[in-house]
Amino acid sequence: GGLWGTLTALSPQDWEQRQEEDTLLIERILLLVRNVLHVPPDPTEEQEGVDGDASVHDRVLWALHISGMDDLLKFLASAQVEQQWALHVLEIISLMFRDQSPEELAAVGQGTAGAEHGEDTRELETLRQRE
Repeated sequence: GGLWGTLTALSPQDWEQRQEEDTLLIERILLLVRNVLHVPPDPTEEQEGVDGDASVHDRVLWALHISGMDDLLKFLASAQVEQQWALHVLEIISLMFRDQSPEELAAVGQGTAGAEHGEDTRELETLRQRE
């Protein structure tokens, strides 16, 4: 349901036959996603969280993933007929990865960050047991 459901419920045929009002709706939803992701982190809120808690940004990204919005963004980025959305999609993707360094992203692709994450998780569990 909701905004994402409105977009993801459209089949590719519907996308090709959409009306001007549908195009405006798509643009507004993409702008909303961009604006939500553009909100800078609140340092006080991030510090108050317990170690290991997901940041607000991470929780927004998870919600976008659960809703299927990431699949929609991939469709908009790759479909030849959807080039009008390229800048919106590029900006959203850039904001999605704003807290990641290129080195971290490359390491995830090679699987090394997964091992480091497992080590971090074990250290965190050891600290929790001590407490």
